[in-house]
Amino acid sequence: MKTPLGVLLPESQADKSHIQKYLSEDSYVITIGDRTTEKMINFDLIPSLQIIDGLEKREKREPPKLENATELTVDNPAAEITSESITVIKKAFTLQTPVRLLVDGEEDLLVLPVCIHAPENAVVLYGQPNEGLVIVQITPEIRNRVQTLLDLME
Repeated sequence: MKTPLGVLLPESQADKSHIQKYLSEDSYVITIGDRTTEKMINFDLIPSLQIIDGLEKREKREPPKLENATELTVDNPAAEITSESITVIKKAFTLQTPVRLLVDGEEDLLVLPVCIHAPENAVVLYGQPNEGLVIVQITPEIRNRVQTLLDLME
């Protein structure tokens, strides 16, 4: 995951106005990571699906505040993508938004199944450590690229 799947906004440009350029009125916004999720909530751009693990750079942290979210939990060990995680992600896309998925373990690699199962109008945001914010518009090309990555991991 060293190579961003989408546009990399440097940390200095990861503000509300730059992020909004990649969102439309009907975007299904998905955030992966506590800091990215918190940033979007603070910008009043409430993600439809938020995937967090209560950690930032492996340090425990308080989850971002959010009311009225449907909460799901899943176990997903570091450096893995469990079949349970994929099932819960698929379920999350069927629920009333916002949905928060609390991961016991690590959420980093879940960006891959999210990109495959996300709705057509989805935009995925995740942090690239020490670099900035990655914004991925879900397209057939992205789905194919991610499927190739997943196939290589098996």
